[in-house]
Amino acid sequence: MLFIRLFLESFRFAYNSLVVNPLRTFLSLLGITIGIFCIISVFTIIDSLERSIRNSMEKLGSNVIYIQKWPWAPPPGETDYPWWKYLNRPVPTLQEAEEIQRRSNLAQTVLYNYGFSRTVQFGNNKAENVTIIGSTAGITETWGLKIAMGRPLSDEEMDGINNVGMMGAELANQLFPGSSPVGNNIKIQGFTVFIVGVFEKMGEDMFGTSMDNRVLIPAKFAGRMVDPRMDIGQSIIVKGKSDITAARMVEELEGIMRSIRRIKPADENDFAVNEVSLISGQLDGIFSVLHLAGWIIGGFSILVGGFGIANIMFVSVKERTKIIGIQKAMGAKNRFILLEFLFEATILSLIGGLIGLLIIYGGTILAKATFDYEFVLTIWNILLGLVISITIGLIAGLVPARSASKLDPVTAMNSV
Repeated sequence: MLFIRLFLESFRFAYNSLVVNPLRTFLSLLGITIGIFCIISVFTIIDSLERSIRNSMEKLGSNVIYIQKWPWAPPPGETDYPWWKYLNRPVPTLQEAEEIQRRSNLAQTVLYNYGFSRTVQFGNNKAENVTIIGSTAGITETWGLKIAMGRPLSDEEMDGINNVGMMGAELANQLFPGSSPVGNNIKIQGFTVFIVGVFEKMGEDMFGTSMDNRVLIPAKFAGRMVDPRMDIGQSIIVKGKSDITAARMVEELEGIMRSIRRIKPADENDFAVNEVSLISGQLDGIFSVLHLAGWIIGGFSILVGGFGIANIMFVSVKERTKIIGIQKAMGAKNRFILLEFLFEATILSLIGGLIGLLIIYGGTILAKATFDYEFVLTIWNILLGLVISITIGLIAGLVPARSASKLDPVTAMNSV
């Protein structure tokens, strides 16, 4: 009951501070509002970016290894990316993918793909710079692509020289507004492609696995449109069996590729074996630094907000000195006065924090509508903002509350 009484009385005094001196209270709370806005908005942006990248990594496939010409990151222990070492490497080939499929004991799926840009046309409708993905069987399952209309390409179609394909949802809407592309022929570089299906809209990700504005066709058929010996992002994508670790997969694939290319034992690999965990480990360090930067950026604003709360509490103690004296003369203990002012400071700080969180929430809605990007104010960040507000209120209100609790009742009642 004492706790409830203290809370209600402190809330009443805090409310009176807001109503009686709105400008002073506004300026005092502005600091904590800006502080919470700065620190939580930075964390919201970082978390949203991290979520987007992590989701993009999941689309690359779990337990999936990419054999490519270029590595995704500098060699272990180095900070520089020695691109000149990789420039003259040979690109992976379809024959190498087929050889890996034949030799590997740990692989569940081995596919080969690459991409290039071409103009795609249907009737008078045209889309320029569309990415054409040439691939062998297995890409739909490996990348977790879902079908919105029609059917997926069969393994026989994907591994053969068939003029069939699938397209993304946005490209379908551009070339076939108000109708379905399934069962129609499109033109790519003078070649006719029969569309059998349309992928679900998935949105653009950080690694380019979105098919929204792309066309998927068999790799051998795509080889008629472009020279597969050119560097066009050729990849051999190997998905391991469910009980096989990535380390075992990498070890086996390196051995197979070195054998295929007849690399001497003392020579370096002339190919890169990339895995999603390679990026994941580096992302952990990057986002740790970004979170630290967020604390530094918001910390100064929070500090200013704390001084604002302390200032308003010192003024409140001075204005209520006589009331404090009367309370103590009537038997109020020092801890009662202390808790009363601490609660008041906490409530004021919490109000400022809530205003900051509301501004951030409105900002995420506006940013999502403006930039078409998923900004999410998580429950964790909301709770963090509230905890910071309460903590700042307790710290900022401690000194004024202690000075109020130690007032002599006679001196306080006789104050001017």
